[in-house]
Amino acid sequence: MGQDDILIDAPATTAMLDDAAAQLRCPDLGLKLAAAQSLSVLGPLAVAVTNSPTIGDAIECLTRYISVHSRMVTLSTEPDPLGKPDTVALVYRPAGRCGPVQAGDLGIGSAHRVISYLNRGPYKLRSVELPYQPAAPVAVHREFFGAPVHSRRVQGGVMLRLATGVLATPLRGVDETIGQLALAYLARRSATGGQDHVSRVRTAVQESLGTGAADLNAVARLLLLHPRTLQRQLAAAGSSFEQIVDDERRDKSLRLLVGTALPVGQIASMIGMNEHASFTRAARRWWQTTPSQMRRRYAEASAK
Repeated sequence: MGQDDILIDAPATTAMLDDAAAQLRCPDLGLKLAAAQSLSVLGPLAVAVTNSPTIGDAIECLTRYISVHSRMVTLSTEPDPLGKPDTVALVYRPAGRCGPVQAGDLGIGSAHRVISYLNRGPYKLRSVELPYQPAAPVAVHREFFGAPVHSRRVQGGVMLRLATGVLATPLRGVDETIGQLALAYLARRSATGGQDHVSRVRTAVQESLGTGAADLNAVARLLLLHPRTLQRQLAAAGSSFEQIVDDERRDKSLRLLVGTALPVGQIASMIGMNEHASFTRAARRWWQTTPSQMRRRYAEASAK
């Protein structure tokens, strides 16, 4: 419970939702959860999405980086399965099969809420397509989405069929700098491939930041490697221990600055910097501004 970045196994999560709905006698549990959640549950992904130029850009960002938020689902934009030229489908696929009803309702309900939020109200939703028979009456789904809902008419995922014109809708109150910072963070988080050594070191640094143990020797011991061997592996992957520590300090401090009200001095300590002045110098190097100014800038952008 103390490690909020731990991912929950997908089959266990979907089973939990279905079991909870049955025991609570709440067949529309997934929709209720979607209605109760705000966009903030997406964390840094929400920052990138809400600072995108258009709804189409926001959806593209959401589909590209949804795995950073949850590896149990995929999102994609696809041609309309019914062949309408002015319609596009946003398809949500839970990991494994599309059978878990509550997980499907929660996922597509959340996607609908995101688009409604970005559009600042209802948008041109043609229909909702469910590849399963919903546990709740279809009328409950129609009321939630404000659009026709069809069951088992098309297969391949749970989907929203929306007018293509929605994608061109510009977003208001966008801070381009904040958006680019969030995208850079998400790109680093989603990087895979020949980065196994880098990923292992990054995870170790994440766990040790602020404990006084985020140094090369301590991490090398944790990974059962000689420090020089670890340095060579990181160099071969185009990185270095110092760069990883710097990246993790920047990412963690940004999350704490924009996501909490913790004092700046406490955040400095939590990223392994004992002096406020050191944190300020690092912030000027990372963002060309001070920690307090970065927090203020994000708060002003969110309030627009």
